[in-house]
Amino acid sequence: MSMLKYNKNKPLISFAVPTGIGASIGGFAGDASLFAKMFADDFNVIVNPNVVNAACFSGITNNMLYVEGWSLTQFIKGNINLIPSNNNEIGIIFDKGISNGILNVHLNTLNAVKTVYGINIIGYEITDEPCNIEFYNTSSGISSGNVINNKTLIRAGKKLLQRGAKVLAVVCKFNEPPEDNYQNGEGVDIVGGIEAVISHYITRELMVPTVHAPAFEDITITKERVDAKAASEYITPTFLPCLLFGLQNAPLISDKKGKENNKAITISELKALIMPFNSLGSSIVLDSIRKNIKVYAVKENKSVLNITKNKLRINDIIEVNTYKECFAQLKENFYEKV
Repeated sequence: MSMLKYNKNKPLISFAVPTGIGASIGGFAGDASLFAKMFADDFNVIVNPNVVNAACFSGITNNMLYVEGWSLTQFIKGNINLIPSNNNEIGIIFDKGISNGILNVHLNTLNAVKTVYGINIIGYEITDEPCNIEFYNTSSGISSGNVINNKTLIRAGKKLLQRGAKVLAVVCKFNEPPEDNYQNGEGVDIVGGIEAVISHYITRELMVPTVHAPAFEDITITKERVDAKAASEYITPTFLPCLLFGLQNAPLISDKKGKENNKAITISELKALIMPFNSLGSSIVLDSIRKNIKVYAVKENKSVLNITKNKLRINDIIEVNTYKECFAQLKENFYEKV
């Protein structure tokens, strides 16, 4: 069984690729994993699920801390601590809107993952009402959406927590997305934005790590060749496995600002944040700058956004051409001094 290897003597950095912004690296299916692994060889690395999730695969390693977006934001603000954890008790929420046949595919999947990998899945709950998910691309080109019946997710989540779950996976029914160029390695993942909304919402309300995967009624596996960056999503009927691999050793959340025990990871330990080149408008960037955490903007990774160092007029952001160059700079400027 894989176990988290968090070494307090190694520097802590965050490798982030926001969801639903059409990032050229990390905007598809686990296609930022190899870059994150490069850093994880020498650093403790916080990754958001978008970096490593790849349907039936996952780029997560035992050197990475799997932290969803709301938790990452609150961690960098200093509002929460992260508690390293292993073999988490996982509960799974299924949307009542999922048909019985598709639900059975997901139940077979969770049982297979549990049997083969020994992941500690304590059970599942079906929401008492359909969630009714809407998704779309906004006028700015990023993906977003709505959960019409969000409270039903909270009710199901609370039942799983009462049964002993420490982390939650969520699978909601999605209608088929419109035709686009995603399978050709272009454009924005139209369902990514609302997936992040769902994860953020449940994590915030229940204060437990939560990650989402969609369920589609059409589970036909394509016989056409697709771009390598999107390939993992086209060879499986369910995207659930990567959530379970990530959540297995995901750090838990503490809302106490001080160190409540010697295992707690606090914002004072974070040394660097690595972001796509033109996606610098989020609070994690601005809060990192205020806390004197080095922020790197990687030019080889661009999105549909146009929020750059020059747009923000923040000279402290360090621009680098590639992730490899960023890695070299971090080792030279920080790691070898530790």
